[in-house]
Amino acid sequence: MTPSSQEALLIDGVAKSYGKVEALKGVSFSIRRGEFFGLLGPNGAGKSTLINIIAGLVRYDRGIVRVMGHDTVGDFRTARRMLGVVPQELVFDPFFKVVDMLRIQAGYYGCGRENWPWIDEMLERLELDDKRNTSMRALSGGMKRRVLIAQALVHKPPLVILDEPTAGVDVELRRTLWAFMRDLHAKGTTVVLTTHYLEEAQEMCERIAIIDHGEVRALETTAQLLARHPFRFLRIKLAEGSSLPEDMRELVASETNGTVELRLETARHPIGSVFEKLRRAGVAIEDVHTRDPDLEDIFVELTS
Repeated sequence: MTPSSQEALLIDGVAKSYGKVEALKGVSFSIRRGEFFGLLGPNGAGKSTLINIIAGLVRYDRGIVRVMGHDTVGDFRTARRMLGVVPQELVFDPFFKVVDMLRIQAGYYGCGRENWPWIDEMLERLELDDKRNTSMRALSGGMKRRVLIAQALVHKPPLVILDEPTAGVDVELRRTLWAFMRDLHAKGTTVVLTTHYLEEAQEMCERIAIIDHGEVRALETTAQLLARHPFRFLRIKLAEGSSLPEDMRELVASETNGTVELRLETARHPIGSVFEKLRRAGVAIEDVHTRDPDLEDIFVELTS
C-alpha cells in the first residue's frame, strides 16, 4: 500500500505467528482520518493481536503499521502520542483517586495543568464527576470502565481504538459512551471499534472489516455489507396443529416454539408466492413478521 496523508491508520501485509499458529496472515487495510471504523471477528480471529501490534505491545513478524503517518517501530514515540486504546481488560492502579490517575496519565504524554479542564470535561461527560476523589478500588466495574475510557482519551489522541468498550456494562453506560464518542467523532477524531454487539457496529460504523482466522474476509461500507445478499426473513407463528409443507423445510433458518423463520431469496421466493403456497397447503398462521438481513446475519455467513 502507498502511504497517504489522509490515512489515520495503515496496516500493510502485517503477519504474526506464535510458534506454528498464524495469528495474522498478511493483513492489509487502511482507515481514513475522521472515519468511524468497525473491526469485527469471532473470538480467536486475530483482532486483539492486531490491536496490540498497533499499540506497540506485540512485535509483528513482517509488514508495516503507521498511525497518522508515523511508523510504530521507526517513529514509535510520535505514533504512541497519536493513539488512545480502551482495552478489554479492567487494568488500573487501585491506590489512586480517579482524578489523580487521569492527571498522572496525562503527564506521561507531557500534558500539564493546561490539560486539567479537559479532564474535568471528560469526568462530567462520562458521569464520573461525583467519583473524582474516589479511589479506583472502590468503583463498580462499570465505573472503572468509564475511567479507562477517560484514561485513553486524556491526551486528546486523533485516533482512538475501543476494544469491546461495552462488554458487560449496563444500558446507561452504553448510551453515555456513544453520545460522547459521537461528539468526539464529529470533531474529527478517528474511531476504531471492536465489539461482539453487532447492532452497535451496524449503527455507528461507516466501514467495517471482518477478520477471521487471521485474514480479512470483508472490507466494505456497512451499507455494502448489508446489501451483499438479496434475501429477507419471514417469521411465521403457526397455529396449533399446523406445520410447514415438507418441500418448504429447506427455507427454514430457525424454529422455536411454533415460530418458524424462513430465509427467502428475493428473486426465487417472492413473499406473495410463499403465502399462496402456505394457503394451498392449508397452513393456519397466527402472526407474521418480516425483516431485512442485519449485520449479524452477514457476519455469521462470512465466518461460519
